[in-house]
Amino acid sequence: MKVEKTVEKIEKMEIRGASDIARATAEALKQKSKKLEANSVEDAISELGDSADRLLKSRPTAVSLPNAIRKVFNGLKETGSVEEFRELAIQNSDEFIEKSKVAKQKIGEIGSKRIKDGDKVLTHCNSEAALSIFKSAKDEGKEFEVFSTEARPRYQGRITAQDLVNEGISVTQIVDSAARFFMNEMDLVVVGADAIGANGAVANKIGTSQIALVAKEARVDFYVAAETYKFSPSTVLGELIEIEERDEEEVWENKPDDVEIRNPAFDFTPPRYVDNICTEIGLISPHMAYHVLKEEFGLGLQDVL
Repeated sequence: MKVEKTVEKIEKMEIRGASDIARATAEALKQKSKKLEANSVEDAISELGDSADRLLKSRPTAVSLPNAIRKVFNGLKETGSVEEFRELAIQNSDEFIEKSKVAKQKIGEIGSKRIKDGDKVLTHCNSEAALSIFKSAKDEGKEFEVFSTEARPRYQGRITAQDLVNEGISVTQIVDSAARFFMNEMDLVVVGADAIGANGAVANKIGTSQIALVAKEARVDFYVAAETYKFSPSTVLGELIEIEERDEEEVWENKPDDVEIRNPAFDFTPPRYVDNICTEIGLISPHMAYHVLKEEFGLGLQDVL
């Protein structure tokens, strides 16, 4: 898929979800690498870099996007020719895409161990990693019920509900504001993540932090399912994860002129409300976020910023 088309689909949320965005980014850079017109490695870096910059602007909160770019660009500056540059960029892209798929499967295997027969589990929005946990639990023969919020204003929770039905998993759809009403019935909350900071704070679909707060008050364990490429290395050096605000018409088309609309797409859940983060390397405390970043990006974090 061409870079321009990928950017358009990400901005319009035709490609959505941090994992899909990351894989689409790697694939777009792979296709661009195949068609480079550069005559030198320096020109190739500039040409591919321009495409990366356009992709970066499409969804500012999804840390998986810049991390996918980092993986694709790994080692490209050290190549000796444009052809070597091209081959390494394609190889890096393929490796990232494959790693992403394996990570999702591994998260499912690890996280499913926390679901028991008869459990009721609340989820919010639409997360590949969270769905992988539910699918793995179902494959293990467990019978449980998922309560899926709508995730307004774009109703991604309906996608989750349909995915669960397709897998033969019992699902109940609820409005976002009913989370507190049903929380005392829940045994577990499982959500995804778009970004995780060095301090373990989780950026996810707007409304996640309220659900986490309610779960804490009700003493229901709150789990985040996230691949390690959703951890943000830039937060180690003090940068903030940007919260995207989307078009007001997503909330209210043809609103009265005097009504102002705010439409943040994400919010932050403090680490004190997160019991565990389920990653492909294991179930970790949110306070281990820095160690995950060090493992993924090495001690020289400045080199990847």
